Amino acid sequence: MDSQLKIGFIGAGNMAFGIAKGLLPGKVPPANVKVSAPSSRNLERFQELGVAVTHSNVEVVSGSDVVFVAVKPHLVPLVLAETSQHITDRHVIVSVAAGVTLATLEGLLPENTTVIRLMPNLPCVVQEGALLFARGTHAKPEDGALLRSLLHRCGLVEEGPEAWVDIHTGLSGSGVAFVYLFAEALAEGAVKMGMPSALAQSIASQTVLGAGTLLRDSGKHPAQLRSEVCTPGGTTIHGLHALERGGVRASIMSAVEAATTRAQELGQKPAAGSRK
Repeated sequence: MDSQLKIGFIGAGNMAFGIAKGLLPGKVPPANVKVSAPSSRNLERFQELGVAVTHSNVEVVSGSDVVFVAVKPHLVPLVLAETSQHITDRHVIVSVAAGVTLATLEGLLPENTTVIRLMPNLPCVVQEGALLFARGTHAKPEDGALLRSLLHRCGLVEEGPEAWVDIHTGLSGSGVAFVYLFAEALAEGAVKMGMPSALAQSIASQTVLGAGTLLRDSGKHPAQLRSEVCTPGGTTIHGLHALERGGVRASIMSAVEAATTRAQELGQKPAAGSRK
């Protein structure tokens, strides 16, 4: 990867910050990164990383080779309309806006623009993210390889067809909130049984971390690990029975389905200014 590669971020929210934190320990020096946002509220933490900040989206695009468009979905047409005339064939445009399709992005940008759609998740801020991307019509395999090399410190990075990006949104983008709800319920169960709240929360978070690490590193199916915890007539099988009575498995599957469907609905909304 070219150490002189210039990286720009339009938007300074958590996803942009998480990706930036993942970039900087690698081959991209802070001097090669610039971030824009309309207000200074979120820019200070980027400055602490040694990254240049601005209020001009055009300045970011003009001075960058790879541009991450990290704004709310409804702002994407406005941002691309503002910057489109400054985008050339040297640029790789990476959108992290939920639900905004490659067809919509390509319709808002100059013809033949290299576009990649990326869905990260919140744990990118601690370099334990799960990221999935899909290449647009004019994005080559080497553009995907470049993005992988930039993001590999952010966590797991995978490529797939665009249809999977909305599923990934439901599974992992929204899924982290489902895990937090489960962790909250674990802690509240312990509080109900008499444990102090702070200790219960600490143990619940470590339980989720440990279980996830073991699941990832062992390569075993979740059902196999679950069965290894259960003993005949023991505490775990009684607890699992209570979860099954509550429909937790079906509820989680329905939550992923609902979040995925919503991402798909967002992608079906017409974008102002699109050529298509």
